[in-house]
Amino acid sequence: MVTYTPGVVLSMAGYALGALGGVLVFVEFFQLPSYVTYRENLGSYNVTLSPKDAREYTWAGRAGALLIALAFALQFVAAFL
Repeated sequence: MVTYTPGVVLSMAGYALGALGGVLVFVEFFQLPSYVTYRENLGSYNVTLSPKDAREYTWAGRAGALLIALAFALQFVAAFL
């Protein structure tokens, strides 16, 4: 039977969280901003920028960044165990 040390378990959890966070940040990079619209019939983009309506980041990117930070923290703790 294989036994895992706490350091290995934390390290593996950090890898999993980092991979999930990386996917969420990747999805964030390819989203169209809320202030840009695409017109298919003209084949052009229209930018209507209003400071109140502009939304720069989505929850996917924020959650991904948080998961990546948590993964680094777990890797740091696992290195000392």
